[in-house]
Amino acid sequence: MAPMGIRLSPLGMAVFCLLGLGVLYHLYSGFLAGRFAFFMLSEPAAGGPETPRGSAPGGAVDLRELLAVSVLAAVRGGEEVKRVREGNVLNAKAKGKTREGAEEQLTTGDLLSNRRMFYLLKGAFPAVQINSEERVDTADQETVSWDRSIPEDIKQKIQPKEVPAESVTVWIDPLDATQEYTEDLRQYVTTMVCVAVNGKPVIGVIHKPFSSYTAWAMVDGGSNIKARSSYNEKTPRIIVSRSHAGKVEQVARQTFGNKTVIIPAGGAGYKVLALLDVPEKNQEEADVYIHVTYIKKWDICAGNAVLRALGGHMTTLTGEEISYTGSDGNEGGLIASINMNHKALIEKLPDLEKTSHK
Repeated sequence: MAPMGIRLSPLGMAVFCLLGLGVLYHLYSGFLAGRFAFFMLSEPAAGGPETPRGSAPGGAVDLRELLAVSVLAAVRGGEEVKRVREGNVLNAKAKGKTREGAEEQLTTGDLLSNRRMFYLLKGAFPAVQINSEERVDTADQETVSWDRSIPEDIKQKIQPKEVPAESVTVWIDPLDATQEYTEDLRQYVTTMVCVAVNGKPVIGVIHKPFSSYTAWAMVDGGSNIKARSSYNEKTPRIIVSRSHAGKVEQVARQTFGNKTVIIPAGGAGYKVLALLDVPEKNQEEADVYIHVTYIKKWDICAGNAVLRALGGHMTTLTGEEISYTGSDGNEGGLIASINMNHKALIEKLPDLEKTSHK
């Protein structure tokens, strides 16, 4: 005998289908709601803060933006330097000795400028490596924000250019010429930021806090500074550190003659500006910059980048390019020039390299 069949009325079939559709709608709408919520949480709210560029390893960094924030960092650091000096609250103390035995000074100006510059740059580009002359104390951490605005002169001269964040190293000198700063020789004092990509200096910012003059340049980009119209190659004016002017003077006069002028000065930033067209009456002019001893990379990176951007050169005394990765010091001394035969200058000064490692 055949089993009894179950027959559904048309009304029952309709109810069954409606129930099935209801279940499917409920499941699918829940899935869509979840996806929509995820999307909204992933996107920044309109008008809210943007995610910092270069905030994660493997991200990209826009060099134009990095130039803009570097200029701002140098200026903000310079404000601290000026405020401390004018308030005469330096609290200077020795932090060690140079290889030549000279005492290195540390002031409140160094520390406050360093804190302001470091955290401004780190807040804007968290994934970028930042090397600074002064130690960053996490107990003194402060939030220094950047509104991501780019000055008009940078917008007009520099095009956006992205590079991998891991290829970038930023070098900060929060107060160049600290010794002169303690002696109130304000014209020598600068704050500096340099950006190196794969070890090559590509962005340089040199700011003079006491005159508010700022020079910046980007390799294969643009600049707000230029070379002078002429330089003297036969009897060049050579600018050197105040601490070892005598060492260079003897060799320079043997090489170029007794009419060679030696200009003792403080601060690597000031010395690089002496090679360029700077519209300031208290800025001396030179044709060549020579340093014959060990020097830190944060002292010279910004100047190196500015000179490279303008077609000039800064090398060791044997003509080697200086790499801005690895150690923080340059062992080979340096010679810097612009619109001159740099190779010929190096060949004329072979004896200076011997003293650079002492």
